Amino acid sequence: MTSPQEVVSQFFSVFSTGDVDKILECLTEDATWWVAGSIPHMSGEKSKATLGQVLRYAVTLYRGNALRITPTSMIAQHNSVAVEAEGYAELNDGRVYRNQYHFRIEVKGARIHSVREYSDTQQMLVTFSPYLSNTE
Repeated sequence: MTSPQEVVSQFFSVFSTGDVDKILECLTEDATWWVAGSIPHMSGEKSKATLGQVLRYAVTLYRGNALRITPTSMIAQHNSVAVEAEGYAELNDGRVYRNQYHFRIEVKGARIHSVREYSDTQQMLVTFSPYLSNTE
């Protein structure tokens, strides 16, 4: 049986490829992803389907079509995993996006059931504000 930490570690490996279909396969059908803050089109809770739409747009902004998220530490309790991670992407416009994250992830079976994402939302806003009007 795969541990919740192994499920999460594998998920971030897949996430870092930018392959949206494979990312979504790692999620339960009723999965949710919540992002802290009040950034239009980014913050708040998203269903799996809505997350797919957001990711399909986001990967077009990155060279290599991927935001790489690298876990630096994980702590698990039952099916809940706390993750500290670093994010890195080169944008097609030449800028670099770097952020630090904390995720609280609930695992159900061998898939991700819910994600709560905390990061430097000011960094997100500064980096992605030129693109926010193009979403939805």
